[in-house]
Amino acid sequence: MTEGDADGAVVILSDDVVTLRPWSSGDAAFLGRASADPVIRRYNGVLDRRGHPVPPLSTSGAEAVIDELVLSWRAFATTGAPSGVAFAIVDARSGEPVGCCGVDDWSRADVAQLGYWIAAAARGRGYATRAVILLTRWLFDRGAARAFLTIVAGNEASVAVARRAGFVHEGTMRAHGVWQGQRCDVLWFAALPLEWDVHAPEERS
Repeated sequence: MTEGDADGAVVILSDDVVTLRPWSSGDAAFLGRASADPVIRRYNGVLDRRGHPVPPLSTSGAEAVIDELVLSWRAFATTGAPSGVAFAIVDARSGEPVGCCGVDDWSRADVAQLGYWIAAAARGRGYATRAVILLTRWLFDRGAARAFLTIVAGNEASVAVARRAGFVHEGTMRAHGVWQGQRCDVLWFAALPLEWDVHAPEERS
């Protein structure tokens, strides 16, 4: 299910198990807690040039981040290019937020880069795979000629999500990232609309 469009900058995507919706001010406490999670800090957090993570977000800091995301949706309403838009991943039944996914970049050649993370308590339930499938379908429906994501080597859980969501490993960028002063490889996964034919996974109990 897809609701909304660029005209109103409100887009809601759902498969009735997972829903993707824009972030709101009420999500600030959740976002702040997630920013302190060691796995999110390692693989999805903001790092300095030597690979050291910035401090976790306070609630006010999370509110400021959400305000920036709102501005990205407003820009999308004006330009139609979804670069920078981010969705809160929520459980469709409870409405509780469980993670984040979004469009890191949309190039002039209509190539979309996406990313995602799931909070610790919600991992292993299939939320990430469903979210990536919903987001990828939306990107292709908007005319993306290619969708790709990058994963730090060693993040096997994220690699499994990418593969289940129909992304193909295209190569490894050696020493492309840095963590705590040490260089690390980054894996490159991509999907093309003419090849991508993925449906939502079986619902998990």
